[in-house]
Amino acid sequence: MKKIASIYIACCLFISCTNRNNAPIQSAELYTFNDNYSSRWSSPENRNGVKGAGGQENNHAKGHAFDPVPAGKSLTLLDIQEMGIIHRIWMTIDDRSPEMLRALRIDMFWDNAEKPAVSVPLGDFFGIGLGRTTSFQNAIFASPEGRSFNCFIPMPFKKSAKIVVTNESAKTLNLLFFDVDYSLVKELDAQAMYFHAFWRRDTATMLAEDYELLPNLNGKGRFLGVNIGVNANPRYGNSWFGEGEVKIYLDGDTSLPTLNGTGTEDYIGTGWGQGKFIQQYSGCSVSDDSLKQWAFYRYHIPDPVFFQSNCRVTIQAIGGDTKKNVAAYLRSGAPLLPVSTANEQGFYPYYKKDSLVNLDDSNAIDGWTNFYRSDDFSSTAYFYLDQPVNDLPALSPVSVRIANLKNNH
Repeated sequence: MKKIASIYIACCLFISCTNRNNAPIQSAELYTFNDNYSSRWSSPENRNGVKGAGGQENNHAKGHAFDPVPAGKSLTLLDIQEMGIIHRIWMTIDDRSPEMLRALRIDMFWDNAEKPAVSVPLGDFFGIGLGRTTSFQNAIFASPEGRSFNCFIPMPFKKSAKIVVTNESAKTLNLLFFDVDYSLVKELDAQAMYFHAFWRRDTATMLAEDYELLPNLNGKGRFLGVNIGVNANPRYGNSWFGEGEVKIYLDGDTSLPTLNGTGTEDYIGTGWGQGKFIQQYSGCSVSDDSLKQWAFYRYHIPDPVFFQSNCRVTIQAIGGDTKKNVAAYLRSGAPLLPVSTANEQGFYPYYKKDSLVNLDDSNAIDGWTNFYRSDDFSSTAYFYLDQPVNDLPALSPVSVRIANLKNNH
């Protein structure tokens, strides 16, 4: 009986993997030929992956492995008029300082659109929060030794694809190596959507106003996930920054979301604070108490978040500390609004928009106290949309992207 059940399960898995001619390569049996795909690589040795045209320079020896990108100039990694799917993007650069990782911009355009679907600082796009490189690998990004950048997000396109890197720093980037690995296809699934990414930063969040990881986005699609960087405000001492809840507003939600988390570290699957850890779908790549920096991510792959008409994603700027310490921050003039206190007897919410709790009152409840605060948040949100352009704001200028960066070296 067990043998029959095993054969049945195996057959079901095989059928589910092979019943579409254009099923993704990674989901098909490795030994099954798929004539829908024609493999191409775009690199400096064969820009755009022209058939039979690689390695022409230097008499077929290694002749063009990298390109410089002067200050204020752009380098096109891919520019084709075809139907296909990008499977992998790899690159490495000689200047991996936080300033350069934020000053370089990567733009992606689908189907001859004038507005990019992706316009994000290079480091942040590849999951490098706060410009601080580290060795990591997760489900969609990797940096094996902290010196390179890999993206494995499938990116389908119906008519064309264009990827451009622009150097908005004040100095030349001497070395940029890259591969864009893609397939030309004869057909795409009718439900295939376009990949998008959106970056933003708020260097001083407003009290009681949730930070928008993804501003309201119109269209049908899938929220893929986000990486977040936080520079915690030193005015709050050694308090914990991450009591804020992630909220996802779907398909007409207004003041209240459909999806509501319970805390910052809870969102990435850990608890009671967050140290450094790297896992497939969530992790914390930077946990630095001395510099008061945290960079962390969650990718909704096993728990998909689809939307039919619109989507908005936020995180609260809420921290916590003992009541005594929070009262001291308040007396020192630090911007904060007490929210709640918890102790062995229970949880006591008392936040009101039109009044401020006096924590120095002798009758005030003692315990762990949550409070709205003002910190420096940055984030990259990843999503699929049923159209090649989105209605989100343009990328912030480089002055905003590189302000007050900290270097861990």
